[in-house]
Amino acid sequence: MMRKMSDRKRSHPHDHCSNIVFLGFLLILSCAALTSCQLDTRFYDQTCPDLAKMVRYGVWSAISNETRMAASLLRLHFHDCIANGCDASILLDDTSTMKAEKNALPNLNSARGFEVIDAIKANVEKACPAIVSCADILTLAAREAVFLTGGPSWYVPLGRRDSLTSNPSDNQNIPSPFEPLENITAKFTSKGLELKDVVVLSGAHTIGFAQCFVFKSRLFDFDGTGKPDPTLDGSLLANLQSICPNQADSNTNLAALDHMTPSKFDNIYFKNLLNSSGLLQSDQALMEDNTTSSMVLYYSRFPYLFFKEFGVSMVKLANVGVITGQDGQIRKNCRVVN
Repeated sequence: MMRKMSDRKRSHPHDHCSNIVFLGFLLILSCAALTSCQLDTRFYDQTCPDLAKMVRYGVWSAISNETRMAASLLRLHFHDCIANGCDASILLDDTSTMKAEKNALPNLNSARGFEVIDAIKANVEKACPAIVSCADILTLAAREAVFLTGGPSWYVPLGRRDSLTSNPSDNQNIPSPFEPLENITAKFTSKGLELKDVVVLSGAHTIGFAQCFVFKSRLFDFDGTGKPDPTLDGSLLANLQSICPNQADSNTNLAALDHMTPSKFDNIYFKNLLNSSGLLQSDQALMEDNTTSSMVLYYSRFPYLFFKEFGVSMVKLANVGVITGQDGQIRKNCRVVN
């Protein structure tokens, strides 16, 4: 379950001078990735000095109310970035002239956490009006969601601006759990990410849930055989079949992505893959490739290294396709263009 914010205060990397070297490494990454060096971890130090505290409190409050929200916020950030860059386009609502990506597959009836970002943005606007972008708030919220569920924290370069449009066709860049590993990897690499980032960021599935329709074929009719996926652990199979009976009205039932510690950010996800207990076929597929399977074994043995590299990969992800400088805008309301 959730721990209070104060329970883990001492473990935050901002409190340890030894992490200065790690900060330098992440800053180098931020300049070397797809974006310019206009992003800066101290971007709001003068204009909105309490930003991180406000975001953390907003996320903490939301997760305290519903533990599942941590994974929802992390996923919302990923879907925003991987579609067409970290520009908060996923937060925009439909208008008479624009169809929003939040209301198209794979976000339709799936993406969550919009109200949480709205609440944080409203508080930030009171303290720092027209200063902080929705894209930066969403990026910080993803970090806090990980940290507050037991995971790592990392320094986040800031200074993103918000998009003026939202394009549902960009959603085709979001990896699908029905796709083979080769296709998923191609979508990552098209954004400047690497195979290692695929494995590391897949570790985010250590928290959260999936709707039954996403994996039900593994339970009853794998690859059209009329039988379950033979690689799926037997006890997990029986449990999932009880949660997701072979009938249409179970499609939206929820099953934990990590059945062992579904509300704690840890490295059990990788141990599950070693035990043939990955929920999604796209997750278990990491064990079918020699390179990715060796990474899975590595992270299953060394949780500290998984935590460290998760932060590195998240910084890389958060640099994809950002808008900076005078481009875009700072939305006053994350759902609508000013």
